[in-house]
Amino acid sequence: MATIESAGRLAGAGAGILDREHTVAKAGFNRWLVPPAALCIHLCIGMAYGFSVFWLPLSRAIGISQSKACPDISLWQELFTTTCDWKVASLGWMYTLFFVLLGVSAAIWGGWLERSGPRKAGVVAACCWGGGLLIGAFGVYVHQLWIMWLGCGVIGGVGLGLGYISPVSTLVKWFPDRRGMATGMAIMGFGGGAMIGAPLANLLINYFKTPTSVGVWETFVAMGVIYFVFMMIGAFAYRVSPTGWQPEGWTPPSEKKSMITEHHVHLNNAHKTPQFWLIWWVLCLNVSAGIGVIGMASPMLQEIFAGKLIGLPDLTFSQLSAEQKTVIAGIAAGFAGLLSLFNIGGRFFWASLSDYMGRKNTYYTFFLLGIVLYALAPTFAAMGSKLLFVLGFGIILSMYGGGFATVPAYLADMFGTQFVGAIHGRLLTAWSTAGIIGPVVVNYIREFQLAAGVPRDQLYNTTMYILCAMLIAGLICNYLIKPVDPKWNMSNEEVAKLQAASAKSEASIQHGSFGIGKGGLDVRAVLFWAFVGVPLAWGVWKTLESAVKIF
Repeated sequence: MATIESAGRLAGAGAGILDREHTVAKAGFNRWLVPPAALCIHLCIGMAYGFSVFWLPLSRAIGISQSKACPDISLWQELFTTTCDWKVASLGWMYTLFFVLLGVSAAIWGGWLERSGPRKAGVVAACCWGGGLLIGAFGVYVHQLWIMWLGCGVIGGVGLGLGYISPVSTLVKWFPDRRGMATGMAIMGFGGGAMIGAPLANLLINYFKTPTSVGVWETFVAMGVIYFVFMMIGAFAYRVSPTGWQPEGWTPPSEKKSMITEHHVHLNNAHKTPQFWLIWWVLCLNVSAGIGVIGMASPMLQEIFAGKLIGLPDLTFSQLSAEQKTVIAGIAAGFAGLLSLFNIGGRFFWASLSDYMGRKNTYYTFFLLGIVLYALAPTFAAMGSKLLFVLGFGIILSMYGGGFATVPAYLADMFGTQFVGAIHGRLLTAWSTAGIIGPVVVNYIREFQLAAGVPRDQLYNTTMYILCAMLIAGLICNYLIKPVDPKWNMSNEEVAKLQAASAKSEASIQHGSFGIGKGGLDVRAVLFWAFVGVPLAWGVWKTLESAVKIF
């Protein structure tokens, strides 16, 4: 923690413009400027999902035209070799570093974020993510895998964690009337980052490649600078609501809802409640089921449908020629992109819907519908229906993304808004765990089935049923979630001391809009939304352009 806090102090030296008190909104501020600020950061760090675009070029960074392979080299030797190209499997460990460090850093520094505010956290995240890419570029340039892991994976992973949670608490407090929608707007950006970043990376790699370079280290440098600038714009656009602020004309609903608390649970006590760990398992199991599918989306479509993808329904995957496999690999990339699109849309759609149907009912929908769709997936494959198969997994991935976007509001309902960002940070260790469980289940069962001689178009049948079992366990955990025991609630005096040092009781805090939050989508807000919306629209267009080839 000392390292992050020191970085924050160094960044904030001088005018102190990064300090939380300098980010409190003043009269005339429009709350609709906060979500696009969050998107500036999330659309950048979301490129973590699209890093696989670098694996093939990096696997021939020395050989350039073809990989200079050393078949007997160990992973330890790969970390330091300068004469052998890296294996794709070794490069893939970057995903594990990303999501483990994301969860761990969010858990460790979530409390610091609540004290220091989203702007300082956003600036540190920009330095870590952008700087991590620059260090990674140096690692590629000198061909040292350990340097690339350190830069992109470790330092970049810390940036992922801080960037991911930086807007959560702020948005929940700015939109008490629409908690789910607010967090959904921001967190959908993380799902959409790869849709922009992956095609952008391809363009840059093709621009920078030369007879002596595959163009990756130059692309890392360019993207590191671009992402740093965008994330800094987002960080400096953050504003926090003043103590006692609430939207104009809005009052807390008089009808009490048992699953939405009016109290606050302290960060130090949240993890002591059964509700925290039940929600932890709800998120972990929902993510485990989805993340394994994301990692194997491309080979899954190729192996199940094989020749059907190119109008040759009688050909199995093993019967395809090398050229035909290249064609269907391109089509399968469109499937992966389409799943990303569903992932994004689900983050906004399901989180917004949860404001009306409740967080617990939303997760019931995720688990029940997911169980049905996973169970039917082998049937869709046996029928040879690409439409039903793609649509089924699209809905599954929408609920995967929806789970991420809905969980901050679920936590706010359970534990109040005072520490929701830090509590959310600790909960993201469930994501780190799922990032290991999901791919292991899908990948190793596939290898076992393959070794057992199971036909490639049936490799994933057993996996689908195991994922059903995981969702059934998640359904049970969600059922067991009840309101938090009142003994864990903070008193009004404790909350008041945290919110305003001079306040002696909740009664002394004034409530109102104070002329803040008005404006809706005025000119400034529309321009800021366009600033993040145009790149996102370009990413969607590029995704749809490749996805239509499936059908």
